[in-house]
Amino acid sequence: MTEKKKITYCQAIFEAYDYLLDNYPNFFVIGQGLWSPWYVGNTMNGLEKKYGKNRVIDSPVAENATTGAALGAALTGKRSMVVHPRMDFMILAADAMVNQASKWQSMMGGNKEIPLTVRGIINRGGEQGAQHSQALHAWYGHIPGLRVVMPYSPSDARDLLISSVLSNDPVLYIDDRWCYDFSEEVSEISELKLHKQKPVLLKRGIDATLVGVGYTTHLCMQAAELLKKLNIIVDVIDLRVVNPLLTTLIIKSVSKTKKLIVVDGGWKNYGLGAELIASVAETMGSEENYQFRRITIKDSPAPTSSVLENYYYPNESDIVKITTQLMDKNC
Repeated sequence: MTEKKKITYCQAIFEAYDYLLDNYPNFFVIGQGLWSPWYVGNTMNGLEKKYGKNRVIDSPVAENATTGAALGAALTGKRSMVVHPRMDFMILAADAMVNQASKWQSMMGGNKEIPLTVRGIINRGGEQGAQHSQALHAWYGHIPGLRVVMPYSPSDARDLLISSVLSNDPVLYIDDRWCYDFSEEVSEISELKLHKQKPVLLKRGIDATLVGVGYTTHLCMQAAELLKKLNIIVDVIDLRVVNPLLTTLIIKSVSKTKKLIVVDGGWKNYGLGAELIASVAETMGSEENYQFRRITIKDSPAPTSSVLENYYYPNESDIVKITTQLMDKNC
């Protein structure tokens, strides 16, 4: 039997880096603040000392330049990663990601590998305000040719990071600081094939389907426990992969529960919730009385006030409220 150990989400990311740097000499990381916990938490502590500053490269504040450098290295056969400690400012690297990396495999007839991973960190809350609080996964999930993954669990934080780097496609790996203290027992590292990763069913129920990604999966799991006390038993699905969007498991669940609630840490307008619901509804048709709801952040820039932040971000109580409303409508 494989021995398990308990680690946090933050430690899981560190283990992924340690594994990749140790086993893949052609892998390197570049980005702002990689030697400082203030920027990347404890996910990279001391790795520059263990593996050298030529492989863990702390860069100036130059989002576009560092992403372009990592992309150039990937084109020459390196497995490269660029880290953006706040994905808000990753927008400055949009040309390298959206116009270049995501397009070249198609433009070259599939004859070129682009083993580039971009790590974008969501770093919201704590009265940081509108320019330091954005989750932009829906933006990048819109781009064909760019894989987007968003782990919720420590095991996925570790294994999806490894599989992203080992993929021969450009990948955006998004982690959320609000997940860093989550912990679970994990098995030994197993190299996953990124293109085979799909949504997973975390809880099984009959009354409704809750879907989250990243931190909102945690909210769904918390809400499921509260709903259980009300005798409402739900499916909880962790999306894991934002692009390509895979809906087979969700459709199977909704065909049973007849209710889909998508909880998203982005905005409602043109968001992930809208795309998921539209994709499911188009497939399932209108013969049954399906019910769909989105729970998102408010459609405004993030506030700085902590009082307003409590109102701005969704929580498990919001999920319980919407779910019970749908159950009442079904009575």
